[in-house]
Amino acid sequence: MTRVGRSKSRKKEKRSAGAAILDPTKGGVARRVSLPKVPVYLRSWFFAVILAIATVGVYSPVLRHPFVNYDDQAYIVENDHVRAGLTPSTIRWAMTATEESNWHPLTWISHALDCEIFGLNPAGHHGSSMMLHAVNAALLFLLLFKATGARWSSLVVAALFALHPLNVESVAWAAERKNVLSMLFCLLTVGAYGWYVRRPGIVRYSIAALLFALGLAAKPMIVTLPCALLLLDYWPLGRVEGSNANSRVPSPAQHSWVWLFVEKAPLFALSAASSAITLYAQRQSMPTTEALPLAQRVGNGIYSYAMYLWKAFWPTHLAAFYPHQGSRLAVWEIAISLTFLLAISVLVWWQRRSRPYLLVGWFWFLGNLVPVIGIVQVGDQAMADRYMYLPLIGIFVMLVWGVSDLAAVKWGRESVRPLAAAALVIIVALSFLTVRQIGTWRSSNDLWLHALQVTKDNYVAEDYIGSALLVETYESTGQRYSDEATAHFRNALRINPYDAISHLNVGADYHEHGRLQEAIEQYSETLKCTNDTHLQAKAYIAMGTAYGQLRAFGQAEQAYQMAIKLEPNNRGLFFRLGELEMEEKIAQLAENVAVHPSAQDYVVLGQLQQSVGRAVEARRSFEQALKLDPKSGDARTALASIPQ
Repeated sequence: MTRVGRSKSRKKEKRSAGAAILDPTKGGVARRVSLPKVPVYLRSWFFAVILAIATVGVYSPVLRHPFVNYDDQAYIVENDHVRAGLTPSTIRWAMTATEESNWHPLTWISHALDCEIFGLNPAGHHGSSMMLHAVNAALLFLLLFKATGARWSSLVVAALFALHPLNVESVAWAAERKNVLSMLFCLLTVGAYGWYVRRPGIVRYSIAALLFALGLAAKPMIVTLPCALLLLDYWPLGRVEGSNANSRVPSPAQHSWVWLFVEKAPLFALSAASSAITLYAQRQSMPTTEALPLAQRVGNGIYSYAMYLWKAFWPTHLAAFYPHQGSRLAVWEIAISLTFLLAISVLVWWQRRSRPYLLVGWFWFLGNLVPVIGIVQVGDQAMADRYMYLPLIGIFVMLVWGVSDLAAVKWGRESVRPLAAAALVIIVALSFLTVRQIGTWRSSNDLWLHALQVTKDNYVAEDYIGSALLVETYESTGQRYSDEATAHFRNALRINPYDAISHLNVGADYHEHGRLQEAIEQYSETLKCTNDTHLQAKAYIAMGTAYGQLRAFGQAEQAYQMAIKLEPNNRGLFFRLGELEMEEKIAQLAENVAVHPSAQDYVVLGQLQQSVGRAVEARRSFEQALKLDPKSGDARTALASIPQ
C-alpha cells in the first residue's frame, strides 16, 4: 500500500512539475521551475510558417522551369506593356486592357512588377507565384483556426490545399498568376469580413469591400464570394437564425437570410459589375450556340462536377487542357453524374443541423465552380485543374471535419493519433504526386506530351506540341518548318476540322514549302473558324505575305488593311504595307525595263531591290545597267556597295 501511494505521488509530482535545474546555492540539489506557456496565437503563427516553408520546398522545382508556349508569351514574353515594367503607361494600359479576353488590371500590374524586378528571367516570375501560394496556404490555416478553434483540422485542410496536385497548374503556370493573386485577396476579404462580424462597423465593412474589389481586379472568378460569405454566416460564424454557432466569435448576433443578403448588397453590386465587364472582355472567346448548344454545355457541366470530385480524391491523369466532348458525352455518363451529385446534396441537407460543415463545404464547392462550369462557355476546354483552386477548399473541409467527427463518435480521444498518422501519410503521398505533376511543366514539349498521354482526341495539345517542335527545329537548324510538327497539326485537324490554329499552322507549312495558293486556302479557313481577333489578324498578315509573293498586290494590300482594322496598334503592319508598295513598284519597273531596257532604269530597279534586302537581284540589275552603259558611274558605285 505504501509503495502504491508513493508511486502515485511521484506521478502527480512529475505531471505538475516544470523543468528541473540545479540550484548552486543549495549544494546542487535540483529544483523545479515552471516554464511560461507559449501564447496560442504564437503557436498558430509557428504552424503557419512551417506550412509555408513546406509548400515552398515542394514547389521549388518550378524555379528551374522556363516559360511555356501556353499564354506565357501573350501575358509576359511578347507583351510590350508588361515587359516595360511598372511604368505609369503600363498602369494606365492595365486599367482598361481586355487582352486575352479578360479584364484583370491587378494581374497585369503584378506581371509588370515582376518584369521590373526580374526582367524576363522565368525563375523570378515562378518564384512570385510560388510565394503567393505558400502565403495563401498559411492564411487559409489561420482563418480556419480563428473561425473554428479547431487547430489540427484547420492545419490538415490548409496542408491539403497547399500540396494537392490539382493546384499545381495555378502555381507552375506563370500566366495563371491571376489565380493565386485573386485567392490572396479572397482570403483577405474573408478575414476582413470576420473582423467586421466581431464588431460591425462601416469602416470594417468598407475594408472587406475594398479587398473584394482588388480580388475581382485580379481574376473575376471570385464573383461568387458574397454567396460564400452567406455560407460562412451559417457555419462556422452562426449568424443565421436557428443555426448552431461553432465559431470563436463571442455570441454572434443572428439574423434572417434576407437581412444577411441585404447586408451584402454592395458586394453583390461589385460582383455584378465585374461579371458585366468580364462578359464584354470575353465576347470573342465564346463559341457560338451552334458550336456548343445549351444541352451539351449543361451536360458537360454536370459531368465536370463529378470529374472534379473524382480528381480531388484520385488526382491522376491531370492535364493542361481537357478537350470538350460535346455530343460525344454519353447520356448515361451525365445521368450517373447527376444522380451522384443529387445524392450528396440530399445527404448534406439531411445532416445540416448536426454537421453544418458538410452543407457549407458542399455548396462552397458547387457554388464557386458556377462561373467556370461551362454553362456560359469561354474557350474550348471541358474543365481545367486551375478552376478547383478555390472550390477545393470546401471538399477538404467536408472531408477533414467529417472524418474527425466520425472518429470522435466511434473511438473518442483515442482516435487522435491514428488520424494524425493517416493525415500525414496522405499529405506525404499528395506531395509526391505534386512534385511529379510539377515536372510536367518543365518545358512546353513535356507539358503537351503529357497531355496527349493522359487525354484522348486532344487537338489543342496537338497544336501546342507542334508549335513547340517548330521552335525547337528553328533554334537548332534555322528551318521554319518541321515534318513532325506538321503531323501534329494534321492530327489536330483530323480531330477537329474547325480548329483555327491548326489551319493557320498547316497554312504556314504550305507557305514555307512554296505552295502559296494552298497556304492562302488554309488561312481563309482560319478566318472562318474563329472570332479571336488576334488569330484573325495573324491569318490576314500571312495571307497578305502570300499574295505579295504571288504579286497579287491588290489582294495583299486588302489583307494587310483588314489586319490593321483588327490590330490598329500593330506598327509592324504599316511597315509591311510600305514594303508591299515597294514590291509593287519593283514589279512594275521590272516589267517596264524588260520591254524598254535602259541603264538608268536598271540602276533604279537595283536600288529598290537593295532597299528591300534582295541583294542578289540588285547585283544582277546593276550588272545589266553596266552592260547597257559601261561608263555608268551610278551603276559602278551601286555595284560596289553590295558586299561580295
